Amino acid sequence: MSNLEVERVTVRPMDEYNQTLVSHVHPQDWVNPEPAKIYDLVVIGAGTAGLVVAAGAAGLGLGLKVALIEKHLMGGDCLNVGCVPSKTIIRSARVIGELWDGKELGINIPKNIDVDFSAVMARMRRIRAGISPHDSAARFQKLGVDVFLGSGRFTSKNTVEVDGQILRFKKAVIATGARAAKPEIPGIEKAGYLTNESVFSLIQKPERLAVIGGGPIGCELAQAFRRLGCEVVLFHRSSHILNKEDAEAAEILQKVLIKEGIRLVLNAKLEEVVTVTEGKRLYFSANGHRDSVTVDEILVGAGRAPNVEGLNLEAVNVEYDQRQGVKVNDYLQTTNPKIYAAGDICMNWKFTHAADAAARIVIKNTLFSPFGLGRSKLSNLIMPWVTYTDPEIAHVGISQEEAKSKGIDFETIKIPFSSVDRAIADGEESGFLKILHRKGSDEIIGATIVARHAGEMISEVTTAIVGKLGLNKLSGVIHPYPTQAEAIKKAADAYRRTLLTENTKRLLGFLTKLS
Repeated sequence: MSNLEVERVTVRPMDEYNQTLVSHVHPQDWVNPEPAKIYDLVVIGAGTAGLVVAAGAAGLGLGLKVALIEKHLMGGDCLNVGCVPSKTIIRSARVIGELWDGKELGINIPKNIDVDFSAVMARMRRIRAGISPHDSAARFQKLGVDVFLGSGRFTSKNTVEVDGQILRFKKAVIATGARAAKPEIPGIEKAGYLTNESVFSLIQKPERLAVIGGGPIGCELAQAFRRLGCEVVLFHRSSHILNKEDAEAAEILQKVLIKEGIRLVLNAKLEEVVTVTEGKRLYFSANGHRDSVTVDEILVGAGRAPNVEGLNLEAVNVEYDQRQGVKVNDYLQTTNPKIYAAGDICMNWKFTHAADAAARIVIKNTLFSPFGLGRSKLSNLIMPWVTYTDPEIAHVGISQEEAKSKGIDFETIKIPFSSVDRAIADGEESGFLKILHRKGSDEIIGATIVARHAGEMISEVTTAIVGKLGLNKLSGVIHPYPTQAEAIKKAADAYRRTLLTENTKRLLGFLTKLS
């Protein structure tokens, strides 16, 4: 057993909920096990990718020896500072959005809605703590994984050191994830700022909040905090938010954010942050004009930096880049054939479900491919993603811009939700479904959905693409009426109608008359 004390980890505020969280994902009384003579797999990093690799390998029933190393909190970003806390807060904020829309639904709501910000944050901490046993050190120990708390670093071609102990391995996996990138704005370090790693520690509402970055994280949190009662200004360096999304989809959300009272500063260049008596003053220029705004807190939601430091990757000939992370091939193999990587440390898709999918590839390629059972490729994944604003924006496959850049001939079918009965009944007509299919074929190559629950709807289209089910098949799928997902059937029916040529229509008309 290790005699070194586990580094004390705290999560502010250390109330009963966060004490419970820490007791599961970085217990202070944890004693690292005596290392096995050699491990079939050593995994560095216990975020989503690392957890799935470790649990999957240990659960195969093959008697494999698996070690899992984590220096901070097991569960990684998703549990602690990402998906779980953000979506919990977004759920509370969505109630406010519903109340704001109440008048249009015949419900008169008082103008001043009482939001208990501290209660919202406490609920988030309670839910996070309740979910944490699933990612706990104790659970993985029961699964047969040797869990080591501490910083892991490679020391030779087949050894990793953690907490003064040496772990020998046959194969290793780097899954150390990424963190919020430091903004290069003069004065911001001195003034102080929040990221996704610290914003969920708030217990008091910042009356005035500046959000830097109009990508998914920035838009989600800007809208949530605005609904929870903050005055929000959102800075984005481009001409419209969500650059990677369909432009029409981004435009719908942009209008919603403005309607809800968020001040959008587009084409923004942040020049300096200065601490003043009233708070933190940001000086910026946008569209040729220089201005400033004073806020209580600054939330940076732009950019991610890979956690490559301290791993001593040079010792094992693993190439990496400070911006892009560990370099891998399509099989998620690093430049060292015995070492693989998965998740945010090496992938452009920085989503929990992407890390999960990549981890399954790593399990197959590290444990099964040496026996001739085939290798899986990252490029074969069909990856959906969702921006959890209100409305949500969900996307899968390639966009119109990507199709054009790749020279793919395609056609687009767009179904506005103003033509979908359930969306009309729900008062949610502003969104749409857009499906791209290969020209001359019913093969679906991409889709975008803008709707309150677009993230739930996109899976049907993803399943169709993965299962190679074209629009013809989808047209024959019965959708419950009335549902917003009926838009998918409408799109499929619209495709079927394009198959009716004028000659076919005349023939059908003639046969109808004969009958």
